[in-house]
Amino acid sequence: MYRSHSCGELRAAHINTEVTLSGWVQKSRDKGFMVWVDLRDRYGITQLIFDEERTSKEMIEKAKSLGREFVIQVTGTVIERESKNNRISTGNIEVLVASLKILNEALTPPFTIEDKTDGGEDIRMKYRYLDIRRNPVKDNLIFRHKVSMEVRKYLSDQEFIEVETPYLIKSTPEGARDFVVPSRMNEGQFYALPQSPQTFKQLLMVGGMDKYFQIVKCFRDEDLRADRQPEFTQIDCEMAFVEQEDILTIFEGLTRHLLKEINGVDVTTFPRILYDDAMRLYGNDKPDIRFEMKFGELNSVAQHKEFGVFNNAELVVGIAVPGGNKYTRKEIDKLIDWVKRPQVGALGMVYCRVNEDGSFKSSVDKFYTQEDLAQWAVTTNAKPGDLICILSGKTNKVRAQLSALRMELAERLGLRDPKVFAPLWVIDFPLLELDEETGHYHAMHHPFTSPKPGQMELLDTNPGDVKANAYDLVLNGNEIGGGSIRIHDKHIQATMLRHLGFTEEEAKAQFGFLMDAFEYGAPPHGGLAFGLDRLVAILGGQETIRDFIAFPKNNSGRDVMIDAPAFLDEHQLKELSLKSDIQA
Repeated sequence: MYRSHSCGELRAAHINTEVTLSGWVQKSRDKGFMVWVDLRDRYGITQLIFDEERTSKEMIEKAKSLGREFVIQVTGTVIERESKNNRISTGNIEVLVASLKILNEALTPPFTIEDKTDGGEDIRMKYRYLDIRRNPVKDNLIFRHKVSMEVRKYLSDQEFIEVETPYLIKSTPEGARDFVVPSRMNEGQFYALPQSPQTFKQLLMVGGMDKYFQIVKCFRDEDLRADRQPEFTQIDCEMAFVEQEDILTIFEGLTRHLLKEINGVDVTTFPRILYDDAMRLYGNDKPDIRFEMKFGELNSVAQHKEFGVFNNAELVVGIAVPGGNKYTRKEIDKLIDWVKRPQVGALGMVYCRVNEDGSFKSSVDKFYTQEDLAQWAVTTNAKPGDLICILSGKTNKVRAQLSALRMELAERLGLRDPKVFAPLWVIDFPLLELDEETGHYHAMHHPFTSPKPGQMELLDTNPGDVKANAYDLVLNGNEIGGGSIRIHDKHIQATMLRHLGFTEEEAKAQFGFLMDAFEYGAPPHGGLAFGLDRLVAILGGQETIRDFIAFPKNNSGRDVMIDAPAFLDEHQLKELSLKSDIQA
């Protein structure tokens, strides 16, 4: 038996009990005639004491030889600790060691295994197995486990069935780039790793499973950022014989359940906002509604003067920054520099101070009267003491720019409290998006999304006006889930694929199996997928998903710990009928 108790288990009630513990040496303190060792495992830390009066000299010398992260086993008696430590759960006791066994020696780690470490991100990712020993990372992984268990509990109680779907599937041209896997037994042919189990879960509905879910790995070969990894985990769900309202109700329930069980927070309302209104009021389709600063469109009150910048703009739009009038001119100039960064791309920013006495002072005073500026305040809902920030330009670009500024200002003003949770649904997305480079439409969600009832005929006349029977669940400015009511009719699905540029032959080659299945009695169905990594991060008070993944990739998509991706040797390439001119 390696241990009778964990290192976080012992209390005053265990005094005079003989115990066996195993773990890693956190640190030791040598007083010559006495040595203290902090022993750590996943559950906590227990202080060990080696006392020359009560322990053999040989044992004392062995204890002095212990280095950080040595793996050891000890047997001894629990005694009361003289100098108690209220910061740890075992702080009232210590173990007087009678025997010590070194199970494995250890090199000195490249960074300290402590909550606040001296290791940078790169070195900690290279030695991720050491980083996991630190409480912040360990606790994040335990937190993720708890969320996953609550998800399974809720969905199982709602009669969902967990079903595994394949990882080796067929590449399709929609969505992000696929990761592909060459087939040794089928020369020249490739599998793809799934971007989602979309078609399989629809086939499960055809199969009569009625309510399906899966916590599943998905893969997308796309550029990375803080909330995106090449492999990620979805809570993938599908239901048969449902309309949009049924799905929204079930997954509002799941979100409420998680917030209550994990965070102790009761959320009563899930507002709904049309996609068009989200873009108009917040500049993006995942608005953070923990704070105001809604957009005010100023064309009608700003384009009637001689200020050419506004007059030539497609959209003039502003926000009121609460208390922003206190900003100095230097601070405002820094804001202007911020929006002019390449990452934001604005050409400049006009501002207007709303003074406490009700007067206004703007950066374009020579073009506008006090009455004009008062209209700006009304349109942006600015109050005395606020600062109005205004951008102008092409509608889509300027909305994105002002949205970025809104989020940056909210961060600076402390308005994005991670302990406050504000969910909402965004509904009625466009069914199709126009690719400005090619002039072709592509599916905003995926080609299996159904149009809103009664809008199918618009595909032939005004495809850009067709709304999707789709919905996103947004939490604190992050999309945590999205889904749609699916097309379940073969002829409608064929029409949709034709509008996306597929020939009849291409549609049959790519999706014939699905359309064939629809001929055997496909029920109306729809679903939703949560991004588990992102959801866990937000529930944990953060937005960077990497901290909640056991072995994440870096921003280049590399696993620096195992050094992947890597070159294959010539023998492997030959087996797979592949050739490479690239030399490792």
